[in-house]
Amino acid sequence: MRRYAQELIGTFFLVLTIGCTDIAAGPGVIPPLAIGAILMVMVYAGGHISGAHYNPAVTLGVFIRGKCPTADVVPYMAAQVFGAVAAALLVMFFKTGQAHSPFVAQSTAAALAAEFFFTFALVYVVLNTATAKATQGNSYFGLAIGFTVMAGAFAVGDVSGGAFNPAVAAGVTLMGLVSPTMLWIYLTADFLGGMAAALVFKSLNPGDS
Repeated sequence: MRRYAQELIGTFFLVLTIGCTDIAAGPGVIPPLAIGAILMVMVYAGGHISGAHYNPAVTLGVFIRGKCPTADVVPYMAAQVFGAVAAALLVMFFKTGQAHSPFVAQSTAAALAAEFFFTFALVYVVLNTATAKATQGNSYFGLAIGFTVMAGAFAVGDVSGGAFNPAVAAGVTLMGLVSPTMLWIYLTADFLGGMAAALVFKSLNPGDS
């Protein structure tokens, strides 16, 4: 149960930061920095408890890689989504009466590609820095993971909204920061990106099981 609680807490603060900085509504300098920073510190805070996934796509990738028990997959994802929804509700309380202009991708194909490739990058970095034998016990995994999300937000925030995380997608949709018509893009591209990253990791590290 403590693992699931940690997944909820970490995802809650990630989505709370996203909502309070409005990254999907208007990416700039400050939101990606804040979001990368909160993810980094939450990864360091909870890595020893749950592995600090905070992302259903990461959980899927870690599962395929063989480092997440089958019994934990659904509870992890449920905790992440619950944390995201709770954060979204709090942001809506904070910003009562403020109108949002929901982000809508100009190109569905571009948004799918952006979400796929940067979710792939995120999950690939997680697997290589937080689960690989060769990097076991390193002190930089949180920085690497946080910086990957920050880089993705800078790079494609204006293309896809920069979710790279199905739980984040649920949260920002509920907050009205992105159009509900975008949700399927996030769910499809992010889960596929996480799956692809795990398969590539396994093919490049055949002896790391």
